[in-house]
Amino acid sequence: MTDSKNINNPVGQGGGQRKKLSRAERQNNGPHRNRDRQNAADQKAELVRKMREKARAAEAAAQASGDTAQS
Repeated sequence: MTDSKNINNPVGQGGGQRKKLSRAERQNNGPHRNRDRQNAADQKAELVRKMREKARAAEAAAQASGDTAQS
C-alpha cells in the first residue's frame, strides 16, 4: 500500500480515480473562480448603482425641501 497523500493520489478515496487537477485549479484559480469573480463584480456594480440612485434621490429631495423653505 502506498503512503502518498498527494491531491492527485489520495489514499483511502474509494470509488475510482480522481480527476487530475491543473496547477491553477490546485491553487483555487480554476475557471469556476473566474465566474465567481465576475459574479461578485456584477453584484458590486449593481450595489454601487443602487447606492448612487439613492444618493441622487436624497439630494434632489433635500434641494426641493430647501427651495420651498427659502421661498
